[in-house]
Amino acid sequence: MLYSTSENKLNKNMKKRLNLLGLFLFLLSSHILAQKYTISGYVEDASTGERMVGVNVVAKELSLGTTTNTFGFYSITLPKSTFALELSFIGYKKSSKWINLTESIHLNVALESSALELNEITLIGEESIVQKTQSSVINVPVQQIKSMPALLGEVDVLKAIQLLPGVQSGSEGASGFYVRGGGPDQNLILLDGVPVYNASHLFGFFSVFNADAIKNVRLTKGGFPARFGGRLSSVLEIDMKEGNTKEITGEASIGIVASKLTLQGPLVKNKASFIVSARRTYIDLLAKPFIAASSDGASGGYYFYDLNAKINYTISDKDRIYLSMYSGDDRFYSSDNSGNNENFEFGLGWGNLTSSLRWNHLFNDRLFSNTTLTFSKYKFNIKASEDVGYDNYTDEFEFEYYSGIKDWGFKTDFDYIPSPNHYIKFGVSNTYHTFLPGQLDLFSREQEFNELVDTSYIFSSRLYSHDAFVYVEDDIKVNEKLKINAGIHAALFSIKNTTYHSIQPRLSLRYLLNPNWSFKMSYAEMQQNIHLLTNSNAGLPTDIWVPSTDKVKPQSSKQIAAAIARVFKEGAYEVSLEAYYKTMGQLISYQEGSSFMSFNDWQETIETGGQGETYGMELFLQKKKGKTSGWLGYTLSWANRRFDAINFGEWYSFKYDRRHDLSLVVAHKFSDTFDMGLTWVYGTGNAITFPLASYSPNQELGYNNDIEYYGERNSTRMAAYHRLDLGTNFHKEKKNGIRTISVALYNAYSRKNPFFVYLSDSSSNGQRKAKQVSLFPIIPSITYNFKF
Repeated sequence: MLYSTSENKLNKNMKKRLNLLGLFLFLLSSHILAQKYTISGYVEDASTGERMVGVNVVAKELSLGTTTNTFGFYSITLPKSTFALELSFIGYKKSSKWINLTESIHLNVALESSALELNEITLIGEESIVQKTQSSVINVPVQQIKSMPALLGEVDVLKAIQLLPGVQSGSEGASGFYVRGGGPDQNLILLDGVPVYNASHLFGFFSVFNADAIKNVRLTKGGFPARFGGRLSSVLEIDMKEGNTKEITGEASIGIVASKLTLQGPLVKNKASFIVSARRTYIDLLAKPFIAASSDGASGGYYFYDLNAKINYTISDKDRIYLSMYSGDDRFYSSDNSGNNENFEFGLGWGNLTSSLRWNHLFNDRLFSNTTLTFSKYKFNIKASEDVGYDNYTDEFEFEYYSGIKDWGFKTDFDYIPSPNHYIKFGVSNTYHTFLPGQLDLFSREQEFNELVDTSYIFSSRLYSHDAFVYVEDDIKVNEKLKINAGIHAALFSIKNTTYHSIQPRLSLRYLLNPNWSFKMSYAEMQQNIHLLTNSNAGLPTDIWVPSTDKVKPQSSKQIAAAIARVFKEGAYEVSLEAYYKTMGQLISYQEGSSFMSFNDWQETIETGGQGETYGMELFLQKKKGKTSGWLGYTLSWANRRFDAINFGEWYSFKYDRRHDLSLVVAHKFSDTFDMGLTWVYGTGNAITFPLASYSPNQELGYNNDIEYYGERNSTRMAAYHRLDLGTNFHKEKKNGIRTISVALYNAYSRKNPFFVYLSDSSSNGQRKAKQVSLFPIIPSITYNFKF
């Protein structure tokens, strides 16, 4: 009995110890199984050394993955295991590496261009539209932009953007764009992270962006992540190429109105590189002989130029620096010395200067940072002078008007990837603005009376402000079906004794219905602290940038959107249908009859407190693989405005309200030596304010002019706009490179589209008619391009 009892106690104690040992072993094994390690590194193009954005990095056996960021960096934290790590990007060969993950690994990968099937086109792109958390984001392949037919043969990034759903052009041939009912100032255009304030050459007909120097083009129309701020309608990110780190290459082209030259190559092979790209028109040089032959003593001309340059240096696997700049100017000039005693000169100029210094630093395998110093300057001036001289009398007169904006900026962004289920971004930014809304200098001198008059009119003195924000956002994978991007953008704007604060929540979600279908929703609040005063439809240089003040409040918006997306045939086709609703507050507009040449302070020439409402639906169908590629975009939309002192305080159609907007873009590769492209666009006519009736009062009362009745603001529509452009490219491999001859037809069926409409003088029967002025008939062009 005693033995039996002792044995039972021993067995119980042994069981307890075995249980504790088992629990310890279980916890130990759980800890071992839970051990996680990180694979991180950079992905680049094997032939050029360019860092690649948006490459998919997937651990196939674990069904976990990530993508590379703007600088080609990726990080993925996985449990200890053995698996195949697959890297893929459309247009490149897949790279698969077998990984036995027992410790953290730094792995750089170079992807090679795929040997595509003969005559096949593949558009380079990121993860599919179904997988992305965000809606309202479109990446436009630069190679496809360069294959599109172009006005006068000048490839234009902004004109390609106009072909996307939700984006509209301003007027015939103009490069300005309007997104979801917003104005031109509500688009944040970033070149290598630096704001560009006037993106137009040739009075709005060409943009300042040279496609030969560009790597990525990305447009965000809604569902803005927390890292973006300062504009209400869109963010257009344009990234310059970094330069080939392997070998010297170049590209040159000669067109009807301009020529371009691009050179890139290594400064230190596989470590540092450069790229320089320049463009200049020769309209002035071509026109000079004709002007000289047709006038006696008169001369004049117009030209523009731009220059892009960038260098980068890889210090180590943890540090890399980039220095980039852009400079561009437009110059119009004329003089008349035809009179013996009179001389007249006139000049108009505007231009941008931007530069950025970036430092990438890898703190550890999960934390990446990018610190940027930026400078941006936009200036505009008009200058005229006249000298009149006789025997005993001289009269001198000079006139100069100038305005502009200058920025110094600092920004630090962090990417933190603790696990495949979280991608956290956070950062801080501050921009110091200097505004010169407008200054007019007048100088006159009369020698006969020995009188000197020197006068300067200042519409507004220089204004200085700080525009700062902090943000945090997290792209969260809740489960296999649900992903959420949630964030907060906190902004501060300080000018003189006035400070504006705002907290702007951002939320986007994606729910996978199945591997080929997804549903998305987004909500974003935005605040804009700077404004553009404009009378024009084409983004002319007379547009003036002004800040929010104690009298002019920041603009604000709230936008909600919902979308459904689908991919077909292994990603060869993508389709999305998206609906949105946006409200805007504290909008501003010039008062009736006011302009940049007013002698009053600009704050006295504007209407404030305006409201905006815009809503609609966008369809986007894209074909990304095969001999034929391109897209079809359709937008159904409404855009309305309301100001207390305009249109009797009633709602009216915004001048770029366009009910229907349709674009078709197609490229087909027949062979390695010949391809062809076309674009066709259709849009409801712009809304204008136009006389609805006119009558002549009784002449006995002393009235000689007709009295016109206009009705509601923007209550008339111009005729619908539509146009077909065709382009062909003939390629031939030469000893030293590839020659391409591009032949294009702009407005191939010579549609007489309305540029503006006016009311004619009374005819013999007393009737007045509306007449339309059209700008561009069919325009052929030819461009010679050579890559070496």
